[in-house]
Amino acid sequence: MAHNCLQCIKYLMFVFNLLFWLGGCGILGVGIWLAVTQGNFATLSSSFPSLSAANLLIVTGTFVMIIGFVGCIGAIKENKCLLLSFFIMLLIIFLLELTVVILFFVYTDKIDRYAQRDLKKGLHLYGTDGNIGLTNAWSIIQTDFRCCGVSNYTDWFEVYNTTRVPDSCCLEFSENCGLHSPGTWWKAPCYETVKIWLQENLLAVGIFGLCTAMVQILGLTFAMTMYCQVVKADTYCA
Repeated sequence: MAHNCLQCIKYLMFVFNLLFWLGGCGILGVGIWLAVTQGNFATLSSSFPSLSAANLLIVTGTFVMIIGFVGCIGAIKENKCLLLSFFIMLLIIFLLELTVVILFFVYTDKIDRYAQRDLKKGLHLYGTDGNIGLTNAWSIIQTDFRCCGVSNYTDWFEVYNTTRVPDSCCLEFSENCGLHSPGTWWKAPCYETVKIWLQENLLAVGIFGLCTAMVQILGLTFAMTMYCQVVKADTYCA
């Protein structure tokens, strides 16, 4: 009976981790595709220039693949060391995610102030050599969200040292339209506009986060259950 239970858990965990590994492959593939096709689109942050969507997906996909691989081999080989390693790695990631979420809600105001300060600092890199990614990112954000600047279109005045904004701030795009009067520019602040958009889509983000947490808890349960079954089987055989 114990042997049949172990075999059932073994194959369930193997299938679970195979899907986990395939998911990691998919995330890594999307990250590489973004890096190749959208390599000139980077982060808006001047403090973290490598924190782009492509890099985040590549790193996440690689970690998921490694964890899924360890889980697959540990399950199929019934290896206690690999099963425990899988459990510990997944537990560490789960606790880190939980810590980040808690800190985010506790320090929301401080994060807001830091983010706006960092974004304004990044505006000074707009249009400069070696910062085409940041330049394209701001152009796309301002065009798609119909906004201008971080907290106000006047943020750009400090960048240019004159009364002008990038052409992506214009209500109707044309060459050098950023030199025209403020009446021809978007007035909405980009930071608040994007923040409101995220809040409106908070339900989708919450569902995604909940599903991710449930998958991780399921993986932890499978790993620890099988580890205990393997230990019992070894003790019984001994």
